[in-house]
Amino acid sequence: MPPIMTAYIALAFAIVLEVSGSTFLQKSAQFTRPWPTAAMALCYVASFFALSQALKVLPLGIAYAIWAGLGIILTAVISVIVLRQALDIAAWLGIGFIVVGVIIMNVFSRTAGH
Repeated sequence: MPPIMTAYIALAFAIVLEVSGSTFLQKSAQFTRPWPTAAMALCYVASFFALSQALKVLPLGIAYAIWAGLGIILTAVISVIVLRQALDIAAWLGIGFIVVGVIIMNVFSRTAGH
C-alpha cells in the first residue's frame, strides 16, 4: 500500500478515536464515572498515536486541519444523534464552512501531499 494511503488511513483512525474520546468525555460526567473516563483517556492516547503515524507522510498543517475539521463535524453529528443535543442554524453554517475549508485545502493546496 502506498505511504500516502497508509497515512490517510491512520488519520481516519485518529479522527474516529478523537470523536470517540470526546463522546466518552461527555459520558464521564466530569471524570466522576470511571469507565467512560478510562475509555476517554484510551481513545485520546490512541488518537494521538494514530495522528503521529499519519505525520510520517502528511504535513502537520494539512493533517491537523483535516483531523480537527472532520473531528468537529463528526462530534457535532454525534452530539445531535447520540447525545440528543440541539444545534442552531449558525452552528450548522459554521460546520459547513469547515467542510468547505477542508475541501478547498485538499483539492487546491499543493502541500496536501497528493
